[in-house]
Amino acid sequence: MARQKVAFIGLGNMGGGMALNLLAAGYDVQAFDLVAELMEPAVAQGAVAHACAEDAVEGADFVVSMLPSGKIVESLYIHDSKLLEHISESTLVIDCSTVAAGNSRALAAAAAERGIRAIDAPVSGGVAAAAAGTLAFMCGGSEEAVQAARPVLEAMGANVFRAGDSGAGQIAKICNNMLLAVHMIGTAEALQLGVNSGLDPKVLSDIMLKSSGCNWSLEKYNPYPGVMEGSAASRDYQGGFMVRLMQKDLGLAMTA
Repeated sequence: MARQKVAFIGLGNMGGGMALNLLAAGYDVQAFDLVAELMEPAVAQGAVAHACAEDAVEGADFVVSMLPSGKIVESLYIHDSKLLEHISESTLVIDCSTVAAGNSRALAAAAAERGIRAIDAPVSGGVAAAAAGTLAFMCGGSEEAVQAARPVLEAMGANVFRAGDSGAGQIAKICNNMLLAVHMIGTAEALQLGVNSGLDPKVLSDIMLKSSGCNWSLEKYNPYPGVMEGSAASRDYQGGFMVRLMQKDLGLAMTA
């Protein structure tokens, strides 16, 4: 049986790890990123780098995109690059970007006009989960399309949810990230208050982990330097979820 082909567009902090997991799962990956160097780790593991997105999607069974904004998503697929014109009807488009629900609905509608299935599948878990293949996918689209995408998504993640029709995945994502922002900011402020008052941040973290203040940020992504090995705070804030992206997500929540 021939290996299925996945065109992967956008191999940055998140997309790079996701593409590597697709390769490890046995998919042929046809990669494109505007920054050629970002494709090198995937190419080293067997991916084929392309000079443009149009070449990358040729003959692909799936197109997976991980892009920084809704404007770029619509520009790529619909307006400027018109990538949908180069994608066959048998191909399933899986956009994992975090964008406004309206952007996802516009993509799905434009794809449907050409007989192409498209779903929104934003992710949660951060860079570490992208590398480990343990992301959570929040999908919007028909039951049939989400089911068809499931094997690809399960190669990159541990949990796949269908939130509803087109755009529903984006709504679920911004609800999740609004809550994440609340408890991350609260956790950072609480830890700093404790340190300013003479407490050891590790001891305070251990206390709160067993108390009513326990939350995901404290348990998985402690924001105080030196408390949790591997967290962004303990790596001089390198390679984590950038503040400007959280600002973008909170902006999406405010305008939803």
